[in-house]
Amino acid sequence: MKQPPRRIASTTVELSPETAQSVAGTADENLRIIEDHVDVDLLSRGNLVTLRGEASQVARARRVLHELETMAARDQVVTPDLTRRALDLADADADADAGTTGTPATPGDGAAPETGMAALTGEAIVTRRGRVVRPKTPGQRSYVDAIDNSTVVVGIGPAGTGKTYLAVAKAVQALQKQQVTRIILTRPAVEAGEKLGFLPGTLGEKIDPYLRPLYDALGDMLDPTDVPRLIESGVIEIAPLAYMRGRTLNGAFVILDEAQNTTPAQMKMFLTRLGFGTKIVVTGDLSQVDLPRSQVSGLTVARRVLSGIDGVTVTEFDSGDVVRHHLVGRIIEAYESFEAEQELARQDREERRAERNAR
Repeated sequence: MKQPPRRIASTTVELSPETAQSVAGTADENLRIIEDHVDVDLLSRGNLVTLRGEASQVARARRVLHELETMAARDQVVTPDLTRRALDLADADADADAGTTGTPATPGDGAAPETGMAALTGEAIVTRRGRVVRPKTPGQRSYVDAIDNSTVVVGIGPAGTGKTYLAVAKAVQALQKQQVTRIILTRPAVEAGEKLGFLPGTLGEKIDPYLRPLYDALGDMLDPTDVPRLIESGVIEIAPLAYMRGRTLNGAFVILDEAQNTTPAQMKMFLTRLGFGTKIVVTGDLSQVDLPRSQVSGLTVARRVLSGIDGVTVTEFDSGDVVRHHLVGRIIEAYESFEAEQELARQDREERRAERNAR
């Protein structure tokens, strides 16, 4: 069957002079990424970008450029990884549009929550010295919305999906808006290699490395001089999970990080610390459990037990929500595939063993 002729189109996008350099990237790196992904030719001259190619591809590239310009105008650094993510979400939007019939809903007509590119440019949570923290994927947007709307939120997913970072950002935001009077950050001090007894220093100094990621996140969102002052005054508390026993936490934003390394008893103990005016966020990665093999993770049990309880939301991330280097998502997918193959091979061995024993 004869294919219809390609509709070649050409258009010029005029970017704001203030954002053009950020959108294009160093040596036009971001533009080259768009060109390779969308199959269009891009020519950049100053703040003008000329696009030429098949009409639908030109439209997609133009849309991505406008979205990147919007992010740059909001003081977000347009990196190559962010450009790739914008392209992926533009593809998702195109697929969604292809399956939509009728007139699109408009705000006020009961339209569905924003998805795709709209989710990428979510509202800023915390801004400090030009650095803006906001959700960057639909999964992160759902997670942030869940924190706004639920009393207890469980975020489960691989490294680099922003589980802890966004939770800390929401905690800082709640403190700044005086929605809570203190922030409590905790995690289990489970050994992953070195034994605590062999590490140098006092008990506090031994535990400090386990809590360092929480200090780092706070340092990105608050003035460095404010963090020690707030910790000293008790407004921010960073402590091992064992220190939570016997307490009732009122008026606080509480984050339990690395929850995959809790036991079911520890998880129950922590969740029952919930007091009035308190919000709890639990984060963890079930692929990085450091407990003994015979021990079930408290996060696994909590996901099953808490499902369906009003006021509790369980959000699960995947490799598409990774916002570190773009290779991190691919590495995670590769390991997931490898582990699935290993599990299938193990099941095959067990079946063959069972067949031999039955003879």
